[in-house]
Amino acid sequence: MKGRPYAALVLSMIFWSFSFVWFKIANRHYDPITIVFIRLCIASLLLSGYLWITHGFTGVRKADRKYFLLLAFFEPFLYFLGESFGLTYVSSTVGSVIISTIPIFAVIFAWIIYREKLRPVNYLGVLISFAGVMIFITSSGGGVAMSMKGLALLLLAVIAAVGYNMILHRLATQYNPVSIVNIQNTIGIILFLPLFLIFDLRKLLSTGIVAESFGSIVLLAIFASSGAFVLFAYSVRHLGISRANVFSNLIPVFTALFAFLIIGDRLTLRNGVGMMIVIAGLFLSQAQRRKSSATEVDLAGRSA
Repeated sequence: MKGRPYAALVLSMIFWSFSFVWFKIANRHYDPITIVFIRLCIASLLLSGYLWITHGFTGVRKADRKYFLLLAFFEPFLYFLGESFGLTYVSSTVGSVIISTIPIFAVIFAWIIYREKLRPVNYLGVLISFAGVMIFITSSGGGVAMSMKGLALLLLAVIAAVGYNMILHRLATQYNPVSIVNIQNTIGIILFLPLFLIFDLRKLLSTGIVAESFGSIVLLAIFASSGAFVLFAYSVRHLGISRANVFSNLIPVFTALFAFLIIGDRLTLRNGVGMMIVIAGLFLSQAQRRKSSATEVDLAGRSA
């Protein structure tokens, strides 16, 4: 019984790691907005079914409606726009490393907004992780070794995820976590619908169903947007967010392995060193963090 939350955590991190690979496969035939829109629709159906079976549906108080709208605007809307379009310009491994810096920025903004004080080792971890990211994204000559457009879009996703975490602080203690993500997914569908109808519907109709790529969208919805969140929420109930969130540092490692095995991504020695430094810094940034309300709501930006 004691090992189940940890097993669920590792499995959820594996699912989220696969999401970067599945997106690259889906993107071979479908545009990012199509991928996100279909993914959200399937995930919303699955989570609604889960809530219906478990009698977990809850109403939203009038005073909280604006926060849910803002929550959904940050994630899934801005987050998935940044992540999905960013991944069209960089490899799945690079994308996972950039996205894995979300806890670092969450630490910084939690201090700015909520005055959450951390230990010196946490701030050292932030600095080390930034150094690792710079090593990862630059070449030996000092130039940026990836698309600047892809980097900018992924940083937009990181900023959106931090905004999401800050808004989530107001809602996490009031609503069931699965209900929160289901509501934000539903609002996200509404936000993405005009973009899908204007830019992607015609191409989707002409492309039709391509088994491998469409199957990857289904896998994204089932495992990344639904299964991983439920497993993560289960683990959080038993371990707390602070302890569970440390496991997100495994995502770049798993992603690099799966991308190498499945779609042939390659890592240079410099990339590998940078990734290890990022992960080491992330662990330090989370180590021995003082418990507070701000820390206990960070879902690492992967709730949708």
